[in-house]
Amino acid sequence: MRKDHSPPPPESGSSVSPDRPWFTRRSTLVVGVAALAPACLAGWVLTQVMTGAGPDEQQPRPAPLPASHSALSPGQRDAKPGATPSQSPSTSPTAAASTPAAAAPAKGSLTGRTVVIDPGHNTGNFKHTDEINQQVDIGTNRKECDTTGTTTNSGYMEAEFTLDVSQRLRAALEAQGAKVVLTHQADRPWGPCITERARIGNEANADAVVSVHADGVSAGSRGFHIILPAKVKSGAADTAKIVGPSRELGERIAGNFARTTGSAPANYLGGGTGLVVRDDLGGLNLSTRPKVFIECGNMRDAKDAAQMTSPEWRQKAAQGIADGIVGFLGG
Repeated sequence: MRKDHSPPPPESGSSVSPDRPWFTRRSTLVVGVAALAPACLAGWVLTQVMTGAGPDEQQPRPAPLPASHSALSPGQRDAKPGATPSQSPSTSPTAAASTPAAAAPAKGSLTGRTVVIDPGHNTGNFKHTDEINQQVDIGTNRKECDTTGTTTNSGYMEAEFTLDVSQRLRAALEAQGAKVVLTHQADRPWGPCITERARIGNEANADAVVSVHADGVSAGSRGFHIILPAKVKSGAADTAKIVGPSRELGERIAGNFARTTGSAPANYLGGGTGLVVRDDLGGLNLSTRPKVFIECGNMRDAKDAAQMTSPEWRQKAAQGIADGIVGFLGG
């Protein structure tokens, strides 16, 4: 005999099923499950958000890499030991790596000081005699815009010598923190004129100006000398304020140059002091800043020329001048 657990059909004309309590219990269960499903779904979504899992990330996250393999920026990976990476929150690692750090200015005894170095003549002056022979006003009179300079008997030009020593001198002064300005670097075909050379030092408000030269007199005349400005006041020339400090600068350079190079003061002028005063040089007459010329030796004397054609001696010459400038500026 088959057992049938389905409810019997309602009686004809009856408005209420005799199995109404069973239907009510089943409806209540369905409603409860339906109400629970959204809550479970919401909980699952919340869990995924909190753990960072996505639809394609079903596997557990790998353990963090060791520090030596961490995701550092290229600049941080390549940093030298002891370097401190930038902690600025507004700078991305890419920007930090692509922007080189500014080089710190040299710090030294001449920090905050300005020195102008004037390499005498120009190697191109020989080809521009018309230009350099133009007359310019130096206050006391008129004279050539510039000159060719001298040479050794073998053809080594004074202009080559002065530029080489000036560049070495600049390096020595910058190592002490000075701001150094050269009047030229053979980057122009001729000149500049002596009036412009003086103006460069004035406009730079230089604490010291040195014009580097070599002499060209007869053989047997040896040694260096420093040319100091005379006291002049004529036209655009007025050296009253710079005569005293210029002499102090010259004396400092003379002492250090002799000690560093082993050269003696000139034996043909200056009475053995290595100091000479002149009023006919436009570079001195028109200067408003402490300024001297140095004639490092005589290129027409074989012994002096042998020194000046030696890179080692030129380095000593530059160092001697630099030491004199440092002493003058109180470094």
